[in-house]
Amino acid sequence: MNGLTLVIVVIVLFLVAYTTYGSWLAKKFGVDPSRKTPAHTMNDGVDYVPAKAPVLLGHHFSSIAGAGPIVGPIGAAIFGWIPVFLWIIIGSIFFGGVHDMGSMFASVRHKGQSIGEVIGTTMGKKGRQLFSIFAWLTLILVIAAFANIVANTFVSVPEAASSSMLFILLAIFFGYAVYRKGVNLALGTVIGVALLIGAIFLGTNFPLSLSKNTWMVILLGYIFVASVTPVWILLQPRDYLNSFLLYAMLIGGVVGIVIMRPTLQLSGVTAFNVNGTYLFPMLFVTVACGAISGFHSLVGSGTTSKQLDNEKDIKVIGYGSMLIEGVLATLAIITAAYVTGGKLTELLGNGGPVNVFSDGLGSFMTSFGLSFTIGKSFTALAISAFAMTTLDTATRLARFIFQEMFTKENQTKETVFTNRYGATAITVIIAGSLSFYGWGTVWPLFGSANQLLAALSLLALAVWLKKNNKTNKFVVLPMIFMFSVTLVALVILIMQSLSQPILLIFSVILFVLAIILILEASKALKVDKIADVKKE
Repeated sequence: MNGLTLVIVVIVLFLVAYTTYGSWLAKKFGVDPSRKTPAHTMNDGVDYVPAKAPVLLGHHFSSIAGAGPIVGPIGAAIFGWIPVFLWIIIGSIFFGGVHDMGSMFASVRHKGQSIGEVIGTTMGKKGRQLFSIFAWLTLILVIAAFANIVANTFVSVPEAASSSMLFILLAIFFGYAVYRKGVNLALGTVIGVALLIGAIFLGTNFPLSLSKNTWMVILLGYIFVASVTPVWILLQPRDYLNSFLLYAMLIGGVVGIVIMRPTLQLSGVTAFNVNGTYLFPMLFVTVACGAISGFHSLVGSGTTSKQLDNEKDIKVIGYGSMLIEGVLATLAIITAAYVTGGKLTELLGNGGPVNVFSDGLGSFMTSFGLSFTIGKSFTALAISAFAMTTLDTATRLARFIFQEMFTKENQTKETVFTNRYGATAITVIIAGSLSFYGWGTVWPLFGSANQLLAALSLLALAVWLKKNNKTNKFVVLPMIFMFSVTLVALVILIMQSLSQPILLIFSVILFVLAIILILEASKALKVDKIADVKKE
C-alpha cells in the first residue's frame, strides 16, 4: 500500500464530513451567531478574553494535539496499520468531532464553565464533584505523560530544546506587542513567523544538551509559571504561533508523501492478540487523541470557551480541529508503517514515538530538497512545542478544576486550595512525582483514563441535551462504545498494576468514580422520565 493513498482518502473524507456532518451538528446543538459569548459578557483580561477565530483555532488545536495523535497511533501500530487507520477516520468524524464540538458548545452556554460544572446543573452537586475529581486526576496523568514525552524529545533532539526555549521568549514578545501595544495582528504574525524561523535556525546551530531529569525539573517550573500568568502574555500568542509550526509540518509531511509516495512496510493487520495485548480494547485506548480524547473536552470547556468570540466559530474550532488532528494521526501511522524492523526498535528506544515520527517525516521532506537533519529537527521542534502547549494548558485546566472543587457558594476569602498559586503548586507537585515513572508506564493508564473521560463527557452532553429537549442519539451511541472499551481496559490495567501501588490506586479510583457517575446519570434521566410522564 502507498502512503499517498491514505493521505488522499483521509483528507477527502474529512472535507466531506466537515461540510455535511459538521453543519448538521451545528443545527442540532443550536449554534446562534447572534448570541454574545462569555468572552464578551465576562471579560476579565485574564481568563475570559475574546480571541479572533484564527488565533483561537491555533490555541485550541495546539492544546489538544500535543504529541498524543503521534504517540498513540505509533504505539497501536503493533496491530497493523489498517485497524489504526480505520479507527482514526471513524473516530474523528463520529466520536471525537461530536465530543469536542458538543462539550465546547455546552460550556459556552454555561458561562464558559468546565464540563464538570455543566454536569452540576444536570446531575446535581454530587455528580459535579465526582466528575471534577475524575477530570483532575486525568489531567495529573496528562501532565506526567507529556512531561516525559517533551523531556525525551529534548534529550534525543537537543536542537529542538534550544529552539523551544527561544520560542517561549518570542511568544511573550508577540503577546505584549499585539495585546498591549496594539500592533496589527497581520503585521505581528509576519514578524512573529520570521522570528520563529530565526529561532529554528539558532536552535539547529546551538543545540542545548541536558539530562532528562534536568529537563523534567525545568518543564515543571515552566508549567507552573504558564498556569498563573494571563492568557494573553503566553498562552494565546504561543499557541497561535505554534499553529504555523504545525501547519508547516503537516504541509511538509503531505508534500513529501505526495512526491516520495512511501510504500508501507508494516502488515495491514498483524494479530488480535499481540504478546498478550488484545486489539479490543487496547487499540481504542492507545490511539487516544488520534480519534477521540477526553482531554479535548477539558480544553474546549476550560480555556477555549472562555475565549470564543462568536458561536459560529464553534464548528471550525471544535469539529474542524479534531479532523485536522486526524490528519496528523494519519501521518503518524504512515511513518510507523514506513520505518519498520530494527530501525523502528532503535528509534523507539532512543526518544520514543516522537523520534519515530520525526525520523519518518524528515525522510519524506528530503524528497523536495530539505536536508534530513533540518527536516527531523524541525518536526521534533513542532511536536515538542505542541506537547509543551498541552502541558501548560493541562496545568491551567487542572488549576481551574481544583479551584472549583474547593470554592463554596458566596465565598469571598481565598484559601491555599482556591488561590491560583496554591492550586497550581499542588497540581504540579503531584504530577511531577508521578512523571518520574516514565511515559511507557504512565501512557497506558493515561490512555484509559483519557478515553473514559471522553465517555463521561459524552454522558454529560447526552444528559444536558435531553434536559434541554434536544435529540441525543448521535451522542449516546459513541458514549456506549467508549464506556465498553475503557471500563474493560481499566480492569486489565488493574490486574497488571498489582505490583505498582500508585498506578493501582489511580486505576481503581478512576474505575469506581466512572461507575458511580454512570449511576448518577441514570438517576437524573430517570427523574426526567418520571417528570415527563406526570406532565402527560
